[in-house]
Amino acid sequence: MFPSLKTTVLAASLATIALPAFADFVNVYSYRQPELVNPLFDAFTAETGIKVNVAFLNKGLVEKLVAEGKRSPADLVMTVDISRLNAVVEAGVTQPVVSDVLNANIPAEFRDPDGHWFGLTSRARIIYASRDRVKDGEVTTYEDLADPKWKGRICIRSGTNAYNLALTSAMIAHHGEEATTTWLKGVKANLAQKPSGNDRSQVKAIYAGVCDISIGNTYYMKKMLENDEQKVWADSVRIVFPTFEDGGTHVNLSGVAMTKAAPNKENAIKLIEFLSSAKAQEIYAETNGEYPLKEGTSASELVAGWGSFDADDKPLIEIAKLRATSLKITEQAGFDE
Repeated sequence: MFPSLKTTVLAASLATIALPAFADFVNVYSYRQPELVNPLFDAFTAETGIKVNVAFLNKGLVEKLVAEGKRSPADLVMTVDISRLNAVVEAGVTQPVVSDVLNANIPAEFRDPDGHWFGLTSRARIIYASRDRVKDGEVTTYEDLADPKWKGRICIRSGTNAYNLALTSAMIAHHGEEATTTWLKGVKANLAQKPSGNDRSQVKAIYAGVCDISIGNTYYMKKMLENDEQKVWADSVRIVFPTFEDGGTHVNLSGVAMTKAAPNKENAIKLIEFLSSAKAQEIYAETNGEYPLKEGTSASELVAGWGSFDADDKPLIEIAKLRATSLKITEQAGFDE
């Protein structure tokens, strides 16, 4: 039986989740929202007969696994952002997975060299630009965002948000700490308002005329287009795939890792392999508007219609290890003040 779990969930700060018992099952701690992953788990159960028990958390995943130690009922952790995947590994609560299937399905640059984590989908960190107030080709690089011509014209969520920290870490990987600090101060000087809200809030601000450009993940466009209230926000902007001056477009991952405790290891491997399959990758692509990683699979027709881009080639593990430095200089720059 998968015992009751005291965990932090989306709807409450502390709650006890009683997850049902099945003869054949796998247990997952997930930072990913239920509506994003349940279609995948349902498909896995339908194909294999193995039930997926899920505890959804919004913080404290690493601390929970450390506290539970060998007693943890969790087999897998699912999360977004490369630095969060790396943090789970560095906490010593994962184990390597050896699988020819995973090595064949997931490109080497999107999995841990030692097999501790595997990327499942990617998303680009892009610019949303006003259709009316920003000309085609007016902004093309992340470095452009610090240009004084954008003074009072940029909206962004908190600089300490995981997605923005990853972008700042990538900037450090390209240009170093000093140049990135200067860049952060330049972007801050161009903000139309204090950083707040989420990626969609920034597009709403563009629609309202508060600012002209914002930074966000690609998949939020799909979410807005499917929402009656938010569709007008989405229609007011176009997607720009910026690049680093000496690189490509910044991408981040959703991914999975096996816990060191993993009481249902065999089933856990089966689930990871399924998540890397063409079938699951296509469910991800259609349901979430993310980019699949398995060769031969493609983004949904909607997402493909936004255009193509060349992903930046800086190793994601290098970016993950720069998170602490990224956080330090973001706070020193007073970015959110």
